[in-house]
Amino acid sequence: VGICKQDMLQKKKNAVLVDGVILNGPIMDSKAGEKFVEEACKIIMEEVIQKANDVTEKVCEWRAPETLKKILDLEMRDTGESHQKLLQLCQDVIQYSVKTSHPRFFNQLYAGIDYYSLVARFITEALNPSVYTYEVSPVFLLVEETVIKKMIEFIGWEEGDGIFNPGGSVSNMYAMNLARYKFCPEIKEKGLSGLPRLVLFTSEECHYSMKKAASFLGIGTENVYFIKTDERGKMIPEELEKQVQRARKEGSAPFLVCATAGTTVLGAFDPLDEIADICEKHGLWLHVDASWGGSALISRKHCRLLRGIHRADSVAWNPHKMLLAGIQCCALLVKDNSGLLKKCYSAKAAYLFQQDKFYDVSYDTGDKSIQCSRRPDAFKFWLMWKALGTTGLEERVNRALALARYLVEEIKKREGFQLLLEPEYANVCFWYIPPSLRKMEDGPEFWQKLHEVAPIIKERMMKKGSMMLGYQPHRGKVNFFRQVVISPHVSREDMDFLLDEIELLAKDL
Repeated sequence: VGICKQDMLQKKKNAVLVDGVILNGPIMDSKAGEKFVEEACKIIMEEVIQKANDVTEKVCEWRAPETLKKILDLEMRDTGESHQKLLQLCQDVIQYSVKTSHPRFFNQLYAGIDYYSLVARFITEALNPSVYTYEVSPVFLLVEETVIKKMIEFIGWEEGDGIFNPGGSVSNMYAMNLARYKFCPEIKEKGLSGLPRLVLFTSEECHYSMKKAASFLGIGTENVYFIKTDERGKMIPEELEKQVQRARKEGSAPFLVCATAGTTVLGAFDPLDEIADICEKHGLWLHVDASWGGSALISRKHCRLLRGIHRADSVAWNPHKMLLAGIQCCALLVKDNSGLLKKCYSAKAAYLFQQDKFYDVSYDTGDKSIQCSRRPDAFKFWLMWKALGTTGLEERVNRALALARYLVEEIKKREGFQLLLEPEYANVCFWYIPPSLRKMEDGPEFWQKLHEVAPIIKERMMKKGSMMLGYQPHRGKVNFFRQVVISPHVSREDMDFLLDEIELLAKDL
């Protein structure tokens, strides 16, 4: 090693050696790196993008965990692998990953591929920015400001504030903490000691992140009052009123109501106007978790689902779901425009947020975030919006809901398929009853047998790779399928295939 370093020193004019390390020149081989990026991008183009809407491709190439570990050769070693081996690893990663852009991936509340958003992600990954100060992210901070302003317009507020963050769960946590800060600002400095017992209210159908947020923030899950919902999964306002009064009689301090616009399983929209009336009456912060349903605001036809959302104090909205902005793209929007977000979260780090900079420091928005490093997630939504226009985004929402309606009507026509309820959004929930159970008497044994059907069908479709469809039990109901329509690549033929494939996979059950 010593001889090699001496040789290198002789070859480098004015070479400098510190602690045994040569400091002259770059350590990376730029030409080789550029070639690797070029070849890897070719693989991505051929194996992911060009095959994104090819229904003859598999949704997934299922392998058990131990088998997949061996295929991928996950071990990291002292010496680096050759570029050829790394390119093969790239191929393998793509091959054995779930193709969420496939037209027959219906498993989650996100799906599909938007080419403009994808290019935006390539750009930001290459530039590697962090959105906290204007000096390091001038373009992306202006883009985020513009996108937030436009989203606020669709909610119906005249002004407001907001921040993009990593997921609807984080948005809900932001909102919960912000509502608590508004209720008792001294908590920022003094902490939880001396506070009354704080209570918040949300529906039985809320996202599980509400419990996580209450736990994380020290409010406690026992202080989350879950409000009864009707048969469609909507919060019952009268029950909310009862629980608020109950909390006050107990000597607790109610401070927040979280309504849901588009519940995870049933796709239900809470009655926001009636809930807002109760919040105004009792002086409670109203947060609307519209992570899933918020994109209906873009549609002039379907925005009625969120009637009353303009009365909310804060809203969570995830464009990476229905609008395909790409994970992750999530915004918390706040009606207050007095700097409440910054007051609540600011830590005034002197090495980042100096007040004597040579430009307008109001553009250094990072101090209203709970993060320091933060991705420019608004950019992919912005570039996609620029490409499609509002009418193009509206078309995506309208088509998704029209396809869901088509599927519902087809389910009604087919023997063995049974809807749980008429959907109002893109969530279509149904059972498939195999021929062997169709003449069986309705009772505990029937429902227990039916409970076992969906998991078997799910296993078969994944091992075949034909499609992915989610299932779950819910509020006393046995396992049923939840099909979600999102991707603009999905067609009527895919809806027909879904039902045909379930029948095929379950013909012997």
